[in-house]
Amino acid sequence: MSLLRELLDLNLTETTEKIIAEYIWIGGSGMDMRSKARTLPGPVSDPSKLPKWNYDGSSTGQAPGDNSEVIVHPQAIFKDPFRRGNNILVVCDAYTPAGDPIPTNKRFNAQKIFSHPDVIAEEPWYGIEQEYTLFQRDVPWPLGWPVGGFPGPQGPYYCGTGADKAFGRDIVNSHYKACLYAGINISGINGEVMPGQWEFQVGPAVGITAGDQLWVARYILERITEIAGAVLSFDPKPMQGDWNGAGAHTNYSTKSMRNDGGIEVIKKAIEKLSKKHKEHIAAYGEGNDRRLTGRHETADISSFSWGVANRGASVRVGRETEKDGKGYFEDRRPASNMDPYVVTSMIAETTILWKP
Repeated sequence: MSLLRELLDLNLTETTEKIIAEYIWIGGSGMDMRSKARTLPGPVSDPSKLPKWNYDGSSTGQAPGDNSEVIVHPQAIFKDPFRRGNNILVVCDAYTPAGDPIPTNKRFNAQKIFSHPDVIAEEPWYGIEQEYTLFQRDVPWPLGWPVGGFPGPQGPYYCGTGADKAFGRDIVNSHYKACLYAGINISGINGEVMPGQWEFQVGPAVGITAGDQLWVARYILERITEIAGAVLSFDPKPMQGDWNGAGAHTNYSTKSMRNDGGIEVIKKAIEKLSKKHKEHIAAYGEGNDRRLTGRHETADISSFSWGVANRGASVRVGRETEKDGKGYFEDRRPASNMDPYVVTSMIAETTILWKP
């Protein structure tokens, strides 16, 4: 195994200018991340300089067998924390050979919204709190839970310390450093309320980059859990009963909200969100009805509410924002399995472009 480790750690820059580019795209379920690697003649920093590629869409649930070719377009580049050196991770979106975005390509429409002059002028910032649960590989049970049994009730696990409270910390810390290495603006991590559940935060990130960064952060986490022999779940309610679900709270601000008097812009934006509550809920992740019950720090899925420092509301405004009269708000409705391209662009569209 030591020789295998040495081969994996080979520094290619000592013998060749060639690099390895890992192309990443989203599969047919809308949550499964797929990737494959190719050799390039030298370092690349501009995604527009990268070649397009293709894959077998019939094997990912994205094309029929008799017309299976799907084309991936490189959109963003990150440093590869696994191969290191000049090697890269490439975030791609997917198109038919005729150049049309396939149905699971949510980045295409998001980019159109973020390219609108009114949205560009507002410089929308996002901070996404991605919760997830680590499961044991051989049994469908959370990491650290006794097989067939249950840990003690919630309380000591949130931001907890100790072998009986924090399960999977090596995975979490490895992911944290790998994201920083890759160039992702990961801003923090913490243990969550349910044992075996963790959170990382990406942001602030502007416009479409929020979705790019969150997707590649998810990819890196999936690769690390693969190495560690754990299973990663983004299910919004992984364990039934008196256990917290998993969300992707989305913090948001525009230039107008960040300027003096921004609190009034925030209130108007929240009013717009309230009028499109059903449309947002429908796009905020599968199975969210199991999570948004009005319990476990959530609002009920059927109604919209907001408040200051209220974690039981649909939208929360922080005390500091209220005091300063400007800042940001947090949309607490998105599920952990939401598509960040959909959620971020939808918030921008509703709050900036929509005229009720």
